[in-house]
Amino acid sequence: MAASRLAPPSFAPPHRAALPRSSVTSATAVKSRRTPLMVAVTTPQPPHVEKRGAGGLALSDVWREIQGENDWAGMVEPLSPLLRDEIVRYGELVAACYRGFDLDPASGRYLNCKYGKRSLLREVGLPDSGYVVTRYVYATPNATGCSRWIGYVAVASDETVRRLGRRDVLVSFRGTVTQAEWLANFMSALEPARLDPSEPRAEVRVESGFLSLYTSDMSCCRFSEGSCREQLLAEVARLLGEYKEEEEVSVTVAGHSMGSALAMLLGYDLVELGLNRGGEVPVTVYSYGGPRVGNAGFRRRCEKLGLKVLRVVNVNDPVTKLPGMFLNEASARRLPWGAGAGAYYTHFGVEVALDFFDVRNYPMCVHDIEAYLSLLKCPRVKKKNKQVVSSNNDADDGVVEVWMKMARRFLEEGRLDVILWRWLEAAMQVSNVVQSLKI
Repeated sequence: MAASRLAPPSFAPPHRAALPRSSVTSATAVKSRRTPLMVAVTTPQPPHVEKRGAGGLALSDVWREIQGENDWAGMVEPLSPLLRDEIVRYGELVAACYRGFDLDPASGRYLNCKYGKRSLLREVGLPDSGYVVTRYVYATPNATGCSRWIGYVAVASDETVRRLGRRDVLVSFRGTVTQAEWLANFMSALEPARLDPSEPRAEVRVESGFLSLYTSDMSCCRFSEGSCREQLLAEVARLLGEYKEEEEVSVTVAGHSMGSALAMLLGYDLVELGLNRGGEVPVTVYSYGGPRVGNAGFRRRCEKLGLKVLRVVNVNDPVTKLPGMFLNEASARRLPWGAGAGAYYTHFGVEVALDFFDVRNYPMCVHDIEAYLSLLKCPRVKKKNKQVVSSNNDADDGVVEVWMKMARRFLEEGRLDVILWRWLEAAMQVSNVVQSLKI
């Protein structure tokens, strides 16, 4: 089925707040687990304006449906304006992690947040977000033994509670930035999660690198105490305990790329340990450009416990195809000899699929959180055939020259390590297939 075609702005790296306009032609499609459909996109309203959907319903009237109570039935095909606005809103709160991350080696806050908790959202361009940051979160890649800032925990203000219809506890994660985090991404073996101390559940298996980043505590960082998991569970439990049980409360965990994997692990952890008050507090994951995290046992357990997952993906984004490049939920069904549920990776949840590609900036633009948000914010335009833009310059600037520019950009920006890691991932995936099939 044909998808509608959109012409969004060209795409900037995550740390840029403003995006220039260009003639890049893109498309967007939205689908659930099965069929892609067309989408109408409108400019979102400012955060302080009460949003209303079909029939004049306000967000506060349908917030449980927006958080996935009914698996977003009737809201994805076509995309509900209220849901679209919430996807953009949470995406902006994820992008704040990139904008606030300090990558200057000469800075005293190198690999930490550039701003204090009280000023973060204002400094990154979200003064009217309606959230109060209560804690910064740090994670420790095994490759370094030194933790770095990975995100934050925030809670909705009283004014925002009236607009949202509930007290929202938000956990926001950034994606991969440093080389040590790339290494954690590509430790692609599955291992038991064992996050429930009373029941190991060996059949629930997740990617070892993500699990290590979530649970490791070898910190030499003066800002953090304990593992990423310990910090998060303590703060979320504190916030949930701070509000009266009769108050409507939700937990939203949002992340991009590697951060979406951490969001999935935290979401599972919260419902497995019963911190959601036995299901009374909905726990929802908003995943942007996220990789696969676990096996079919992980998927079944999350679904049984009522964890809701909304996956926003660009169909051209290679990160969403990993890990499990060769052995995944689709290929396992086609194997004549079958495959055990613990042997392959699988996505789960409801998918919102975007479709954009820019040869000038590939592969950066197809995975850029700002590109995801720009396309969702872009107003509806006349349908066009999907194109791959080869150049911003004159027509005689050929495709070969474009690819040469891309190669030079990669070398100039020190991104050769990223390319090598992707080839290493492919080799590791082949090895995993051989091991899992015992051949």
